Amino acid sequence: MTQMIEGRRRGGKVLGFPLEGFSLFQSLLLSFAAAFFTFFLTTCIAIFALLVWNEMLGHSVNFADTYRYVGFPAGVIVLLVALPYFGMLWLRARLKK
Repeated sequence: MTQMIEGRRRGGKVLGFPLEGFSLFQSLLLSFAAAFFTFFLTTCIAIFALLVWNEMLGHSVNFADTYRYVGFPAGVIVLLVALPYFGMLWLRARLKK
């Protein structure tokens, strides 16, 4: 029981992964991985949505627009949010030592 209480005091968790104890490299890697994943996920969803839009409704929108107007901005936004977030987690861990 005391281990559970001590585990809760250390820091938060997301999907079972602890959000504490990352090095600078790990924080940067997680930030860029989140942005990379977001870029490809939103681009994939946008491509399929545009495929339906083009085929079912008879439009002719270029698929390159999904990268430029959906995937890239989403990836940049996630990167701009993730870098300070994981940077603060890293800084907080460094200051505790």
